[in-house]
Amino acid sequence: MPAEPYGLIATFETAADIYHAAEQVRDAGYKRWDCITPCPVHGLDKAMGVKRSIVPRISLAGGLTGFCTGMSMIWWMNSYDYPLTVGGKPLFSPMFAFPISYELTILFTAFATIGGMFIVNRLPMHYHAVLKYEHIRRGLDDRFFVVIEARDPKFNLAATRALLEQAGGLAVTELEA
Repeated sequence: MPAEPYGLIATFETAADIYHAAEQVRDAGYKRWDCITPCPVHGLDKAMGVKRSIVPRISLAGGLTGFCTGMSMIWWMNSYDYPLTVGGKPLFSPMFAFPISYELTILFTAFATIGGMFIVNRLPMHYHAVLKYEHIRRGLDDRFFVVIEARDPKFNLAATRALLEQAGGLAVTELEA
């Protein structure tokens, strides 16, 4: 009994070819697919129908948390933990708490960004079926690929192969899982 394939991979020669193929795959209604390119292709995310990432929002939340943590920490230390009343100095002043708050804003933003990237991108991913494809190294040099996963609800081996060939895919190959 043959194993269920991971999906199909199609090879394209130019950035314009993969851009138009991505539009066709998106318009066909596929949800679980990706493009592999050797260089950034301007507008490919839009052609694929990819939404904006939530990582900037995660970073903002981390930064605000860091800022509030710094201000709260200095307020707590100066007002309650160890108050020093010297020469009419106020127990809390945002001006004196700003350096610590600024540093914690940067630190928490960095941690939130890294954590958000790992979670959103499902990292670390130590294995991917595409790496078994014998010509995948060309995707780092001069070829473009579209990969459609078999677990996509619209995936039908014959229909998906026909779509990729109609989109201009030169070599449409099954990927083993």
